[in-house]
Amino acid sequence: MMALGPFGPAPRMAVGVSGGPHSLALALLAARFCAARGGDVLALVVDHGLRAGSAGEAAWTARTLAGRGIASEILELFLPRGAAVQERARSGRLAAMLARCAALGRPWLLLGQHRMDQAETVLFRALRGSGEAGLAGMAPLRAAEAAMILRPLLDVPPVALEALLRAEGLAPLRDPSNADPRFTRAALRMSLADPEGTGPRVAALAGAAAAFATRRARRQAAVAGRLAAALAPAPEGWAKLDGAALGQDAVAQAALSAVLRLLSGEEHAPAGAAVRALLARGGGTLHGVLWSGGVLCREPAACAPPVPAEPGALWDGRWRLRGSLPEAGLLLGALGSAGAAALPRAARRGLPARVLAGLPALWRGGVAVSVPPLAHGLPAQADFVPSGGPLCAYK
Repeated sequence: MMALGPFGPAPRMAVGVSGGPHSLALALLAARFCAARGGDVLALVVDHGLRAGSAGEAAWTARTLAGRGIASEILELFLPRGAAVQERARSGRLAAMLARCAALGRPWLLLGQHRMDQAETVLFRALRGSGEAGLAGMAPLRAAEAAMILRPLLDVPPVALEALLRAEGLAPLRDPSNADPRFTRAALRMSLADPEGTGPRVAALAGAAAAFATRRARRQAAVAGRLAAALAPAPEGWAKLDGAALGQDAVAQAALSAVLRLLSGEEHAPAGAAVRALLARGGGTLHGVLWSGGVLCREPAACAPPVPAEPGALWDGRWRLRGSLPEAGLLLGALGSAGAAALPRAARRGLPARVLAGLPALWRGGVAVSVPPLAHGLPAQADFVPSGGPLCAYK
């Protein structure tokens, strides 16, 4: 755990707990770690409501944790049935837990993926044609808007976690979908024929993930250096880019991909071939980002539709409102070309018109009454918090 720190005195951590063996073991370990340092841990138990008895399982998990002196909260997640339910449940669960971390001021969220999960992830991504970044598997530490996501068990085989629970006299819950071959990940797990996670196949996949992770770290360092030389980001969610300093090599491609992901607010990076073509042209539009005249900014036409302006509202995957609003019934949406042209010259801060058009504005009827990033109009605040996170194309 200490390798993922520092955590400072009295760390306040959250841990995702399903009631299964691995997350339950992680909760015990995290509670001991925090208690030894004067801190505490809160277990977040997500009830997906996807099968009968899920509410009872969540309640059982909370009682079991309470019996070990671990506080918990049950988060209800309402997912419609349909395709890719496991993937939607996974992303919805993470979003719900991160939102709770933000609300409670807990800067670390611990997740219980282990060595077998890492092997399964590498195999899954390999079959989908992932590049070296994907084949590095899950990162033990990743920055999200609300908290740092930690996966401290990636090197631990599941058999060791099961042994810990037996020693504690705990009988965990078992999710039947984990043994259902209709789900891709479950089928891959079964194909490895190594439930303990100690066999040669899992070891080989874990070793491959570690090797690719080393290469990923080197590439990230190279990308960071290139961006430091070529990029000048601005707080209004745009950037100046020196094409000559950026270059045309593979590092330049990775750096440009990272910038596109950041400025678009998209969670994933654009296709590599498209980034190479954009780099060769030295400008154009890709991934909802416009590159022209050394300036990269959100393409106004690609901005999301307006959303109700409420504290905490996220618009276009990039901007989040905070604080109180001066009135109710406002919408949060793109300023647009007409709105940008109507701004007083002093309010524009010398920004290019295309940058202004993609900024968030508060709308009353058809009138823009505030542009929070420019501190213009009605008092309101908005932070640039793109889904892409830091300037890094890897997850």
